[in-house]
Amino acid sequence: MSDNSALTETTYYILLSLYRPLHGYGIMQRTEELSGGRVRLAAGTLYGALNAMVERGWILLLPGEGRKKEYKLTPRGLEVLKKELARLRELVASGDLVMKGDI
Repeated sequence: MSDNSALTETTYYILLSLYRPLHGYGIMQRTEELSGGRVRLAAGTLYGALNAMVERGWILLLPGEGRKKEYKLTPRGLEVLKKELARLRELVASGDLVMKGDI
């Protein structure tokens, strides 16, 4: 997936949840909360996605000791998130125009 591709709903909510640094369980909770319960992540799914996002440079694993690994959005990840938000706004705006009969 390139930085310009549409994100999956899961990826979008994981990135959105990392607007502030969080550990894995916090990401699972925040993602479920932000999605209104639609996105429920199993640990394997979450950590696979987090590893892929680390490899893409979208998030960082913060240094620390102990079992809880905390992750943080990178500037590149923030840019990906902003582009996706703009894409979603465009989709909604187009839908609104069509449904109102303006186009």
